[in-house]
Formats: sequence, C-alpha cells, structure tokens
Amino acid sequence: MLLDQINSALKEAVRNKDVVRRGALRLILTAVKDRQIQLRGEDGADELDDAGIAAILQRMIKQREDSADAFEKGNRAELAEREREEISIIREFLPTPLTEEEVAEAIRVAIESTKAKGIRDMGRVVAKLKATYPGRIDIARASRDVKAELI
Repeated sequence: MLLDQINSALKEAVRNKDVVRRGALRLILTAVKDRQIQLRGEDGADELDDAGIAAILQRMIKQREDSADAFEKGNRAELAEREREEISIIREFLPTPLTEEEVAEAIRVAIESTKAKGIRDMGRVVAKLKATYPGRIDIARASRDVKAELI
C-alpha cells in the first residue's frame, strides 16, 4: 500500500538525516491524515485507498509548482528550488504517468466505450479517464485533447 511506502521512506529519511526528504514526507503524511479525519466526519470511513492518496499527492505537486513559479517571479530562486525538490520527492510515490501515445489511445478507447458523439459527452469521457487511470493521466491536458476530438 502507498501509505506503507511513504512511512518506510520517512523512517529511512530519519535514519539518513535527510532533512528535506523528511520534511516533505511528513507533509505528505499530514495531508493524508487531514483527509482521513475529514472523511471520518463525512461518511464514517477513515482509510484512504491508494487512488485517494494519489489524488492528494497530485494536489500537493500542483500547489508546489504554483509556489515555485511565484517564487521565481519574485526572484526567490532558493525557495523555488526547495519547492522543486519537494515535487521530485512527492512524484516518487505516484504511478508512472502515461506517455503521449498512451494518453491518445486512452482517449480513443474512452470515447468509444462511452459512445461519445459531441462536446456534450465530454464529461462522461473525462470521468471514464479519471476512473480508469487514477494518478497516471493529467486530466486538464486530457480534457483539452478530448474536447479537440469531440468538436
């Protein structure tokens, strides 16, 4: 399970006295625990599956990319570099993303399987991609490609 891998990596980072890695892994675990507490309040469940953890990791990466861009615009290269280091640590726990060719094939299959005919069916196609390839496909980019195919 993904959570076990993260915990193991944290123990190793503590043993190796890797401060940056340890901090990033603790941030991941904190975000996961926060989400588990939130779920417990919503529907009584308190465990996240790997797909839920992957979604958290993707949000964390997006936040850090935005922060790194803002730091670079503000001439704070050292802070931008720190954000990029955290991004690389977080990415270690995500599944391998699909290649361009695999994304194109996935979109073709999703359009066929949902019998999408036009732009009104775009939501069903994107939902199918999210469900079939959690954490492995950039949904924003795939949405643009799906839209281009359906127009």
